[in-house]
Amino acid sequence: MSRVKVGMRAPAQSLIGPVADRRAALAALADAGLDHVGVSDHVSFFVGAGFDGLIQAAQLTTLHDTLPVMVAVYLLPLRHPTTVARQLQCISAGAPGRLVFGIGVGGEDPHEYEVCGIDPRTRGARANESLEILRGLMTGEPIDFEGVHYSLSAAQIAPAVEPAVPILVGGRSAAAVRRTARFGDGYLGVWISPGRFAAIAAEIAEQAEGLGRRPSDVCDHGMYVWCGFGDTREQARQRVSEGMQDIYRIGFENFERYTPYGSPEEVAEFLAPYAEAGCRNFHLVPVAGNDTEAVEQAAEVKRLLASNG
Repeated sequence: MSRVKVGMRAPAQSLIGPVADRRAALAALADAGLDHVGVSDHVSFFVGAGFDGLIQAAQLTTLHDTLPVMVAVYLLPLRHPTTVARQLQCISAGAPGRLVFGIGVGGEDPHEYEVCGIDPRTRGARANESLEILRGLMTGEPIDFEGVHYSLSAAQIAPAVEPAVPILVGGRSAAAVRRTARFGDGYLGVWISPGRFAAIAAEIAEQAEGLGRRPSDVCDHGMYVWCGFGDTREQARQRVSEGMQDIYRIGFENFERYTPYGSPEEVAEFLAPYAEAGCRNFHLVPVAGNDTEAVEQAAEVKRLLASNG
């Protein structure tokens, strides 16, 4: 099993509050040995909750000099790809090589699309067109594009995004697999088994090769994993179940088989088969007693995975 990277969702204290406290929170995360800090993205989720993933990513890159920032995942179909390309260029220019751009199509709350003036039934097609446009615009050269949802003539975002921002495609559908093979640098799985993860990685390699891409260019695969920690296994389960139900508004039993909880040893044992199946990068969403505990427990999971490798 090759070395895997382990990062985690940004602690709340790194996103709000005095700047000095936010810098300290990110420094603690980096000093613990975690490989990246991550943010997610919603415009108006269920009860109007939201946070802009690229704005938060830009903020985080200014609070630490070296820590990579992963957006996992950005709801790309809700935005116009030309403006997203400019945002990626601006963030990359200020923090070259430190941004990882994960995209997804969401859809758990169709009303979120409706309030943005987007038909939720078009989100997959919009994502595909947007990714093709983004790939072109990030070269810095003018592009023309004619699609169902977007039409561009001599569109250009200069200078080029250098180094290129890696694009990960999130999801678990067949469409997400095709999208990764065609446009992605890697895949970000969620709520799938290790066996399914391995099968998806093989499918992506086969499809990428069929599209004329080298499978080695589409292999930065990872997993987005909620996990719970506590003094007891029961406490850990309660914490992560409440956290997930509060966001997704459905019962924890829908997620439990894919959600590790308990001690760091138990979580690392749960994740090890994914690493053996080819997962290179774990993006953890740890739920613990507080932010400090979450960082410490996530870092211990990383240590245990490394020692077992």
